[in-house]
Amino acid sequence: MSNTSTLLERNQAFATNFAEADLSVFPTLNTMILTCMDARVDPAHIFNLDLGEAVVVRNTGGRVTPAVIDEIAALSVMINQINGGQDTPFELILMQHTHCGSERLTDPNLAAAIKSKTGVDVAPLAIHDHEDSLREDLETLRTSPAVADYLTVSTMIYDVKTGLVSTLTPPAQLT
Repeated sequence: MSNTSTLLERNQAFATNFAEADLSVFPTLNTMILTCMDARVDPAHIFNLDLGEAVVVRNTGGRVTPAVIDEIAALSVMINQINGGQDTPFELILMQHTHCGSERLTDPNLAAAIKSKTGVDVAPLAIHDHEDSLREDLETLRTSPAVADYLTVSTMIYDVKTGLVSTLTPPAQLT
């Protein structure tokens, strides 16, 4: 049996009692979480989220990239339009984690091998120090003209050994 078969069987069990057909496209907690794609880091489990409560964006290292900025900007405008043109407070959590594979991207030999084989420059995704990279990402958001200044942002680190999340930067507007 393939892993796909296992997942489809689990989906059948999920769909048997599915009662969430009327959920809004916008998250009920007005929250977006940016985190790493690492399989050990699942915000639905970490924060005990119900379906429809938060938008979760996952990428290498949970880093703020141009694509992430585009997602944040698009969601902000969509919410603004739905709310009759009013700036609606929206929260963004930037969450990295301990023992992240992006820490390996600081190795120049690995970065060069990835660039050589794929053409992808992983340098912007490398994490030398989580606190520093989260500060950099926060500043990237703060200086981006595409990101609404009324967005509330916090930074956190998830410990994959303990399951605990610690806040580095408490929630504050970007202004």
